[in-house]
Amino acid sequence: MLPLSEIRERHAAVLARMAAAAGRAGRSPGAVTLVAVTKTWPAELVIAAHAAGMRHFGENRPEELAAKRPAVEAVLGGAGGSVWHLIGPVQSRKSDLAAAHADVFHALHRLKIARRLSADPALGGRTLPCFIEVNVSGEATKLGLDLREWEKSATQRAELRTLYTDAVGLPGLSVMGLMTMAPWDAPPDEIRVVFQRTRALAEWLAAEMALSRPLALSMGMTDDFEIAIEEGATHVRVGRALFGERD
Repeated sequence: MLPLSEIRERHAAVLARMAAAAGRAGRSPGAVTLVAVTKTWPAELVIAAHAAGMRHFGENRPEELAAKRPAVEAVLGGAGGSVWHLIGPVQSRKSDLAAAHADVFHALHRLKIARRLSADPALGGRTLPCFIEVNVSGEATKLGLDLREWEKSATQRAELRTLYTDAVGLPGLSVMGLMTMAPWDAPPDEIRVVFQRTRALAEWLAAEMALSRPLALSMGMTDDFEIAIEEGATHVRVGRALFGERD
């Protein structure tokens, strides 16, 4: 694990890159949330990241989140002010862990999971904000609703509209936006197109649902978060640039 001094330096460097990307797009840096991806790292890393000024943490697996969050909060206490993002998919048998421990869920793509989360008593009267995960690139290895041809496919648009409508109608859930991932090792221009198309999809859905405010966009990771910010991301999920390579 990196020393605290280096984590601070890396955090400052990422924030500077985020601010520069926002500036290039004429956006406020404050409009973008940095989610520090701490998956597979120990609780001690999260505690160090918190000391370095980070407050939003991303975990990929519900069981790891369920173990790590209490360990971190036992040290930081209620004054920590941390927000825990579950950025990976949830299996039905683990939805209770997500309901109990996630503050934001980034990978909703099945109504069955939305219903299980909504009905879980672990929500305890809370509302769980969710992103609907969409697969705009068409990669077979990516999860999410298949929206690879959404501009010309009424069927694909209808599937998104239906999931959104059904999910927002469930108690205890709110849909705050869309999440996507760009192709691995793709040229920057190709990555940019994926983010542009996802932003356009969010704009279409907001207009279709007559929403009073734009939908949020969770997109961009260590290798492409600057492009994502330039194309409208409101949440970027960054791990390696902050904490280095995992063993």
